[in-house]
Amino acid sequence: MVEHSSGYTGGPGGAWPWDDAEGVLSLAAEVLREPRVTILPKLSEVLAGLVPHLAVAQLSGVCTYSPANAVGPEELSARITGTELGLLAQEVTPGRPWQGEAVLGGRPRPAVAVASAPPGSNGALLVLVRPDATGPTGPPVPPGRTNGRPSGRAPEPPKAPEPLPERSLGLLQQLWELVTTHSHHRAVDAAPAQAAASRASASARARAIAELSGAHASALSAILGPLRSAGLDDATARRNATELAVTALLDLRSAGDLDRELSEEPAATAFARLADAVRPLLRHSPVRLDLLAPTEGDRSVPTDTAHTARTAVRSAVLAMLEQDGLTRLHVSWQFVADGLRAVVRDDGPGLLTADALAVHRTADRIAALAGRLTVEAVPGWGTTVTVDLPLHAPAGPIGAARPLEGLQPRELEVLEQLALGRRNREIAGALHISESTVKFHVANILAKLEVGSRGEAAALAHRAGLPTTPAAGAPTALHAAS
Repeated sequence: MVEHSSGYTGGPGGAWPWDDAEGVLSLAAEVLREPRVTILPKLSEVLAGLVPHLAVAQLSGVCTYSPANAVGPEELSARITGTELGLLAQEVTPGRPWQGEAVLGGRPRPAVAVASAPPGSNGALLVLVRPDATGPTGPPVPPGRTNGRPSGRAPEPPKAPEPLPERSLGLLQQLWELVTTHSHHRAVDAAPAQAAASRASASARARAIAELSGAHASALSAILGPLRSAGLDDATARRNATELAVTALLDLRSAGDLDRELSEEPAATAFARLADAVRPLLRHSPVRLDLLAPTEGDRSVPTDTAHTARTAVRSAVLAMLEQDGLTRLHVSWQFVADGLRAVVRDDGPGLLTADALAVHRTADRIAALAGRLTVEAVPGWGTTVTVDLPLHAPAGPIGAARPLEGLQPRELEVLEQLALGRRNREIAGALHISESTVKFHVANILAKLEVGSRGEAAALAHRAGLPTTPAAGAPTALHAAS
């Protein structure tokens, strides 16, 4: 169970914070003061006194860092999936709290959920997993018995907890509305460093989703191959499909561990993994597959580049196999200049377009790595899909913005004023704070950016994209006044 220890000292008679307006506002302030990445754990902590729960999960269209997230015991929070939250979100109306039983962490559990939809956002769902009314208590179960009963009798199912009162649901809804609105404003008014980090996070998430989607599509297509084959009897088709399914599950389970262990892999190994993924797609097809591995097999390829190349090739192969009159496919990898080139060529009707690959989001995956996708189709001769991927991450504004990531929102505002060339008095007037507070923030900014003067800080801010908009009448020269 989650417990909360608030700094609130209590209302009249030592009331619990949720019993009076001052206490509720104090708890809300605790949550809103948290950095973005720790808001959900803090929210779980402060809600413990209002809604006893085992874990808290959110599905947010406001936060690009982690739209689906959960906190609580790892054996539960790690098993709550975005798909489960998405299905529950369909049942919850913004502004109307929901309580009941939902599949979370792989099985039905009692839960309460609230949804909010700040204007201009995609909305956000908060779910609290409640404990059962009765839990696993008592002495150890003797051998041959189940929950103290003879093993021949099924244990009683856990009892659902009592429904929450309307006041508790109302407070939960209003707090979530406040948190999501605050988070939405943070996202809309994000400083360049925060916006760049969000874009980087979104790109990384898109690549991960694309890789998993490609793996699932390949596995399902491979399983359907023997089931659709007219040349196999039912028993053989089922046996082959089962073997492919088991292999696919083992591959998917090991993929995460492999990705964590490796940041690069030899080109020969990467291409061999591609071959293992593509061959099952044509196992029961009359189409001939030619594979040409890169000549520099010992050369290292970044893992994300290898993954994207494999995914793009699989997508191209799947799209080409949908054509009629296909007899041959040729797949090759080769190093060109400072990049990796993957080529897929067929002898089909030559009518394939780049739109045929859109269902697999191939172009999006390649663009995330600053790569290029080319589709050349010649009617009557076939189609060639070429993917060029850089072996080194390109320099961009994300890297330039990183020095500012450690600054707090108010420090970023002060830095933006410095970049406009304003003195302390002007900054104080613009931000409605005292000059001493400005000096305090400037000192922190110089220390965090590891620069020796206001001018150096302003120059660094300009390189990171500040100020976002020039102020009217702002001087063109940077002042170094203290």
